[in-house]
Amino acid sequence: MSPQIEIQIIAVVVAVACALPGVFLVLRKMSMMSDSITHTILLGIVLAFFVTHDLSSPLLIVGAALMGVVTVWLTEMLSRTRLLAKDAAIGVVFPLLFSIAIILITRYAGSVHLDTDSVLLGELAFAPFDRMVIGSVDIGAKAIYTTGILLLINLAAIIIFFKELKAATFDPMLAAVLGFSPALVHYGLMTLVSLTTVGAFQAVGSVLVVAFMIGPPVTAYLLTDDLKRMLIVSGIIGAVNGILGYQAAAILDVSIAGSMAVVTGLVFLLVFVFAPRRGLISSLLRRRKQKMEFAKMTLLFHLYNHAGSDEEASECGVDTIPAQLHWDSAYTVKMIRFLERDGYVQLLDGLAKLTEEGRNASIRNYNALFAG
Repeated sequence: MSPQIEIQIIAVVVAVACALPGVFLVLRKMSMMSDSITHTILLGIVLAFFVTHDLSSPLLIVGAALMGVVTVWLTEMLSRTRLLAKDAAIGVVFPLLFSIAIILITRYAGSVHLDTDSVLLGELAFAPFDRMVIGSVDIGAKAIYTTGILLLINLAAIIIFFKELKAATFDPMLAAVLGFSPALVHYGLMTLVSLTTVGAFQAVGSVLVVAFMIGPPVTAYLLTDDLKRMLIVSGIIGAVNGILGYQAAAILDVSIAGSMAVVTGLVFLLVFVFAPRRGLISSLLRRRKQKMEFAKMTLLFHLYNHAGSDEEASECGVDTIPAQLHWDSAYTVKMIRFLERDGYVQLLDGLAKLTEEGRNASIRNYNALFAG
């Protein structure tokens, strides 16, 4: 298998593995927690290394995962005091723990290969050089298997505990009534996020882990309201971002991880602008339509309320309505034309008069607004 194919496989597996728990982070409004965890787990790795003195020890993963949980616990402990908002608590805990890790590395592990730059940035181009060899048989890049196991763990956890995750995410009180422990589910999810982070950042770096963990889920969030569909769509988007990012990096001869992060941002931007229901364009069109419907309803009420005597009817003139409703003349004419086209208004000698259909529409709108 060529290194180019292996890099793309690793990128796709990491993207899907990160996107799955990322969906629940986005829904819980904890997106920045992933950025915090991807940095603070370095302290867990350093402390575990001081205990084992072995960079290949599995205890490093355990230490990193535990530090991720500690990060969440410290952040929530500070936010529960109500003296700090959650984002401010993250801003305190994350730099503190990460800075401690940097100090420990520079002071006590200067001769050890714990490179903070590679942790943060990562480089997928180097992943194929770390091979998985069984006996004397090279079966491929080690990262394919480590991240593949990570993906299987995330899939199994989400499938097995889907009901618990869904209930604790959308309605923690209902989850407690049903016998689930929202706190236990929460910290279980944070442990999964920590494991995903430490399992992926060796190959891709923490910046790309954050991009894959948040970018595809928020993109999927703009496309669907169904949780199962959101999980599937975010995984597909993550995989596509990984492949497109690699192709762009190969064409432009730039950083692979950086290119994938940029593609993730661009795909989100495209969906943000053009999404059918929640996109920027559809939202602007919907607001414009609502504003026009409100203006039409306001004009109908005005005409209905002044449809009595001739003196009141004089306030329904094309020249007098702007002063009554504080509209400019061009906008008033435009709204009258819309109502005339709908068959609600007739223009007679410069006066706008309701048709029978217009009176019925006014009554219906009034009942819809004020009845009950």
